[in-house]
Amino acid sequence: VQLQASGGGLVQVGGSLKLTCVGSGFRAGYYGFGWFHQAPGKEREGVAFISSDDGSTHYVDSVKGRFTISADTISSHAAGNTVFLQIRNLKPEDTGVYYCAIVYRNPLYTEARSYFDPRTFDFWGQGTLVTVSS
Repeated sequence: VQLQASGGGLVQVGGSLKLTCVGSGFRAGYYGFGWFHQAPGKEREGVAFISSDDGSTHYVDSVKGRFTISADTISSHAAGNTVFLQIRNLKPEDTGVYYCAIVYRNPLYTEARSYFDPRTFDFWGQGTLVTVSS
């Protein structure tokens, strides 16, 4: 499995950015894509999730209305996919590295029972840096 995140950069407060994660080498069956944010000096936190089988999306409360996750393909049979994270009305606290990751089972059926727990995910991309200037 390979995941390649891109699209980060320097943006002013209130601006928008679209992050891209290109994935390949998936096995057939259910998988979910997650986007995670790691602010400087803080732990990595999940912010958005999309399921491959039905395209359902989930967000942490702090980003609802500003973040939108989407995917090129909604299918459990695709060996690859491209997932996006649109971020609007950027705030200084959005600064950090954004990572994409996939999980091969429904996160709700894992021990963490969460779409946003990094421990649940199986494979990770290298991250892309977003810096929001005020």
